[in-house]
Amino acid sequence: MGRWMRFAADRKRQMIAAGAAGVGAALMLTVMTQRAMARTYVITDGQRVVTYTTFATNPDRVLGEAGLELGDLDSYDMGGRDIRISRAQRITVRYHGCAREVTSQGETVEALLKRCGLEPQAGDILSQEPDAPTWDGMVIRVDRVVVRQESYTAAIPHEVVYCGDATLPRGTREVLTQGADGELLCVAEVTYTNAQETGRNILSRTMISAPVTEIVAVGTGDAPETPDPGDMPQIGDGFIRLPTGEVLTYCGTARVRATAYTHTDEGCDRITYTGTTVRVGTVAVDPRYIPYGTRMFIVSDDGCYVYGLSVAEDCGGAIKRDRIDLYFPTYEECIQFGRRSCTIYFLG
Repeated sequence: MGRWMRFAADRKRQMIAAGAAGVGAALMLTVMTQRAMARTYVITDGQRVVTYTTFATNPDRVLGEAGLELGDLDSYDMGGRDIRISRAQRITVRYHGCAREVTSQGETVEALLKRCGLEPQAGDILSQEPDAPTWDGMVIRVDRVVVRQESYTAAIPHEVVYCGDATLPRGTREVLTQGADGELLCVAEVTYTNAQETGRNILSRTMISAPVTEIVAVGTGDAPETPDPGDMPQIGDGFIRLPTGEVLTYCGTARVRATAYTHTDEGCDRITYTGTTVRVGTVAVDPRYIPYGTRMFIVSDDGCYVYGLSVAEDCGGAIKRDRIDLYFPTYEECIQFGRRSCTIYFLG
């Protein structure tokens, strides 16, 4: 009985071993069969070449398993087990000054521009050779260049000459001759690139009018005496208290350039433009800037001169905008006043 049990046990072990061997053989056969069914693909992605073995036959799946993702504008070609990826190139085209972003996959510059409807026109300048291949990040310029002959005028700056004048107080100035710029007629060949001027070649210059030198007298005489503070008006916010105790009210101020004139000056007499008789307090103004009849109180900004109560009653050819002329009875007083920066207080 013991011998029989040992025989049965040995037989069972032999059967288990045989079964295991059969399973192993079957598994090996399956693996060999699967290996025979797998395919190896050669994938070219620009300068990168990848070999990948898979059971997949769909190229999109093959690329996905190989970890090669495609962008929205990328594409591929497949021939047998060779897959060639074409990556989209981002190209900037600046056509006649307007930028446009386009894509390419390696065509020539000429083909890209034709495909996009941006072909160069007669007179245009292309920044790249037409047969050059495109590349990612490339910038292509198509510039419209136009050359025109134009005529225009240009100013000739005038000179300013200063001369000393002992009759004027030191620190004051008076324009003896008003300067004026001259004028040139120029003819030029002007180059425009994309409607913007990029070059100018002067062909000729013809003088229309010569510049007039400005002559300015600079005072070298004794400086005016500083007035006694007791003789000066006290000016506050909206009021002026005169040394006599009288109080004036004002509603606004203006900074002006003041000169002086008298009735013996050329073109002047004792009757103003508004029909009044000239007197101390008569002021020539630009009526577009200060209307006739305006009552004013005028003092120099350096605090050395108080012209006082005044009325806008006269005008003059050189009196424009913030320039005014103060009347004085004598030429000597006009010379002493000279030219000063003053403040006008418009009386209410």
